[in-house]
Amino acid sequence: MRIDQFLWCVRQFKSRNLASSWCKKSNIKINNILVKPSKEVIINDTLQIRKNQMWRTYRITDIPAGRMGPKLVNLYISETTDKYILDKENLKKLSCRIERDPGKGRPTKKERREIDDLNK
Repeated sequence: MRIDQFLWCVRQFKSRNLASSWCKKSNIKINNILVKPSKEVIINDTLQIRKNQMWRTYRITDIPAGRMGPKLVNLYISETTDKYILDKENLKKLSCRIERDPGKGRPTKKERREIDDLNK
């Protein structure tokens, strides 16, 4: 199966065209090699996808016949990304969360600059 079709089937991307464009942008690796959308995948390949400035690693366990429901995705791929990287990403998301009082409305221009400075 082609890599762009596989990524679409296991619900990593909403459309096959989007998966294909990510391959062309060098955001997909198979066995640590950047691939084109037409690259064939086989069982036990290591798949790396770069999303949100982070490389996530997966092991291909089976090839699907077609697109499936989200509950069945774990039968075809298993995530092997290091726990350290995932924890670091979760901490980053928690640290940049800004709490605003309910009903306070949109931030002013000054508040927006302060928020942007905190996120840098």
